[in-house]
Amino acid sequence: MKTGDPPMRKLLKLTVRVRSRDEHEGRPISDLLVSLYKEHGISGATVLQGVRGYGKHGSSRVDVLGLSLNLPLVIETVDEEQKIRPILEDVKRIVGHNGLTTVEMVEVL
Repeated sequence: MKTGDPPMRKLLKLTVRVRSRDEHEGRPISDLLVSLYKEHGISGATVLQGVRGYGKHGSSRVDVLGLSLNLPLVIETVDEEQKIRPILEDVKRIVGHNGLTTVEMVEVL
């Protein structure tokens, strides 16, 4: 980093991996998480759809005809620790045993 460059900020990245058909109380997990993030003033979120994956609940992939078979989703958000930490119990409750949730410190330019 050169002198005069803006300092990097240390933020938390919250990543949730589920499958597209995973639900909590009849609603898609991705929709619930994005709504939760908005309600708590999280700066933004991205939902990415994968083309193939596997885990403890089996495999998911696009078949030969291009039809989706419960494809993997990654829901990511990056914000200040004081915004991410308070929602972690809600995220855990929503995701349950459906997926994988990780939190990591990141540096943002």
